[in-house]
Parts: sequence; structure tokens; C-alpha cells
Amino acid sequence: MTNFAKRSLHLLGAALAVCFGTTSIEAQEFEKNILTGGPTGTYIQIGRDISNLMAGCGQTLTVNESAGSLENFLGVRRRRATQFGIVQSDVLEYLKTYSANDPDIARAIAGVRIAFPLYNEEVHILASKDIGSVADLSGKRVAVGVADSGTFLTASLLLDLVGVEAGETLTIGPDESMARLKSGEIDAFFYVAGAPARLFADSNLDASTYHLLPIVDPVLQAVYTPVQIPSGTYDFVSDPLDTVAVKAVLMTYEYDRRKNNYHRLSCDAVADVSNLILNQFSALQQIGHPKWGQVDLNELPPGWDIGSCVNRGLDVNYVPNCRQEPAASVPDSPANAAYRERICAAIGC
Repeated sequence: MTNFAKRSLHLLGAALAVCFGTTSIEAQEFEKNILTGGPTGTYIQIGRDISNLMAGCGQTLTVNESAGSLENFLGVRRRRATQFGIVQSDVLEYLKTYSANDPDIARAIAGVRIAFPLYNEEVHILASKDIGSVADLSGKRVAVGVADSGTFLTASLLLDLVGVEAGETLTIGPDESMARLKSGEIDAFFYVAGAPARLFADSNLDASTYHLLPIVDPVLQAVYTPVQIPSGTYDFVSDPLDTVAVKAVLMTYEYDRRKNNYHRLSCDAVADVSNLILNQFSALQQIGHPKWGQVDLNELPPGWDIGSCVNRGLDVNYVPNCRQEPAASVPDSPANAAYRERICAAIGC
């Protein structure tokens, strides 16, 4: 096991020991939450799109900021009234790999299920112009994301895979990383987010001073998904940029409707959200975050099961528990209708 793996196992064990706060269930409506990410990330915007679907059904799904993937995964498992969290697929692979030999991780993943695969998240490495490649990060001051984030895990794994040892690594969030890069306190920082990421779109970066590093190492392209950030995605990026990506997924928990009222209502919430995402998928692609246009609901991460409450909502006869008529869906084009059939064939609508 690498030093990084040992450090991360220790971190995860410490996270499991944290006592999550509980929240009350309002009398008028059962509480429902989704854990997303920071205020400028893609996760929170995707969460808001899903929340808007529920609002159109007369229900409330509260969108919560978080440190990122690790916190979201653990929150779905341990945090009351938190039925959903958005998680990076490499976090899932990491947890799955070490669960057989670590009882804390085995307990952490017990009962966690996939709701839907989402989109690819591009690995952004913003650096000063004197740094030309990932290899040039050796000996530099590099921010790798906060400790419970997917960015932290991806950055650490990526540096380990290419054998790069930063001179100093800082576990800070993207906004602070941007500020420190501009002030000259660090040389580069990682940020894993679906492009276009608002952090870079709103940053007014000088292209003569800063740039995104290309990620073209064959080892990294074998482990991750090679992708390209198109020219014009960000004002300071004039040419297409080769990088790699990880898959974001919507996670939930395997609630048992027979167990108690809390499980029954949580399962109903999961089924309602699943039904609305499937039936409003065309609307999400047309009026939601641009990343919905890249979602392929057939791309399930290997080794993880779809939740039974999700499948309940995908049943053709399921009727969501709406307090008002759901918002009218955008009519399916022939292409979208065919795509929906493929989704149903893959995940069992």
C-alpha cells in the first residue's frame, strides 16, 4: 500500500469517527437533502437542478454545500435526512479496492447505492506560466483540495501515479487556492469539476501569467478517461486542452420501506427523485447545467448496485408523490425517445 493510501485510510477512519449532526423532520413535510460541493462548483448547480425538479412536484429537496466527494459519500451513509450525495467515481473505486482489508471502509460502503451516473469531471490544474507540465510540479507549492474532497483524492493519486513529489502540498479549497495562486503563495492547484467550472469562468485570469496544464501522461490516460476541454471554454484558454476526467455519480442509500417510517419516507423520496430525473431528462438537458447534455445514464460504475428505491421510481407504473402537478416536460425528440428506451433497457425501468 502506498504512503498516500495509508494517509487516506487514516483520514477516512477519522472521518468515520465524526458524529454527524441530526436534523429535525418538519411536521408538514419530510426532510430531504442532497450533499453537493462548494458554492462555485458544478456539483451544487447539478444539485439545484434536481431540487428544482422536486419543487415542480411540490416537494422540497434542500441543497447543501460540502467539502466534496468523501464527505458526500459518508453523509449518505451516516447523516440523517440526507438521501443523496454526488461523488467521484475514483473515490468509489478507491473505497471498493480497500474495503476487503479495512473494516472501517467496509462499514462505510455498506448500504450505499448508485442512483444515476452523471457526467465526466475534468481535472483542472491551474498553474503559473513557468510550469509547463505535470512533471514540473515536482518541488513546487501545490494545493490539492480540502481533505474530504474528491479533488484531494484525485490529485494525490495522480501525483503518486506519475511519481511527482511536490515541495509542499496545501489542503485548501478552490477559492482560497485561486487567491493564493494570484498572490504568489502557491505555484499551482488542482480542481476537479465539470467544465465549464464557474471558478475559472469568473476569475478574470491573465493568459500571459496563468494557464491550465495539459495532462497527456500515458499512465494517467490509461487510468482515467482522456478528454479535451474545447477552446473558448474559458477566456484565458485559447486552444483545446488535453486532460483527463473522472465520472460523477449520484449516490443514495438502500432504504428498507418495511423497517420504519423514516426508511419508508426516505425510500419514497429516492423513488420520486429517480422518477422525475428519468421523466424530465430532456428538460434537464435543455434548461439545466450544460453538463446534463453529457450524461449517459447507461454508464454505471462497475461493481456498484442500483438502489432498490431507485428501481421502484423507475418502474413504468410508478406515480411520484407530488403535492402539485409536476412541471410540464420538454417534449421528446425522436433521438431523446430512443435514448430513453436505451436507458430503461440498461437500468430496468
